[in-house]
Amino acid sequence: MTQAPPFRKIFDGVATREQMFELFNRVPDCPCEDRISGKAFENSWFEIESTSYEYMLEMLPPLFMRAGMFAMSELKAGFVGSVFFEIVIGRTRWFTGYCNLGHRHSPDAMRAAIVEHETTGTAGLSRDAKLDLIWARTPADYRGLAGEAAPDSWPPEHRGKRVILVHQPGVGTVQKLLEDLTDDEISARLPIDPMI
Repeated sequence: MTQAPPFRKIFDGVATREQMFELFNRVPDCPCEDRISGKAFENSWFEIESTSYEYMLEMLPPLFMRAGMFAMSELKAGFVGSVFFEIVIGRTRWFTGYCNLGHRHSPDAMRAAIVEHETTGTAGLSRDAKLDLIWARTPADYRGLAGEAAPDSWPPEHRGKRVILVHQPGVGTVQKLLEDLTDDEISARLPIDPMI
């Protein structure tokens, strides 16, 4: 049995309808089989506007509908499909995420993960979770895999690891392993905790 990927927020702030569709159409940096199975999308989520929530509800008949939650009838890949949430976290907010609808508790687990994330902010995140958030927030032009373009430019043990562009004083812009970011570099790249 394969383990589900961790829950991850893939966009800071509230996505407009245009941004929502861009996020729906994004192609993650991962093996093709993960995109085909849906694993590349599973458990990723972001906040949307109330008008986008209503628009998506009226677009197609939902696969299922419960209080404050519905799933699109079209799946993204495998058993993974879009679920939309209306959640009160200090005020009413709207979210969408990809759940593995082959697991009946997946939408409830995502709702719980969203609430937990939005009420704790980044302060309670582990170093690995912070690095995953930085990776998700970094535009594709500013991140990649070590040795992707020039394999000989990285030692064999680092090839294929995640790298991002950083500015180093006196040197300029360089590629740096994501795992080697200092605490200060991590803090500078994290979003400001949301007002709850």
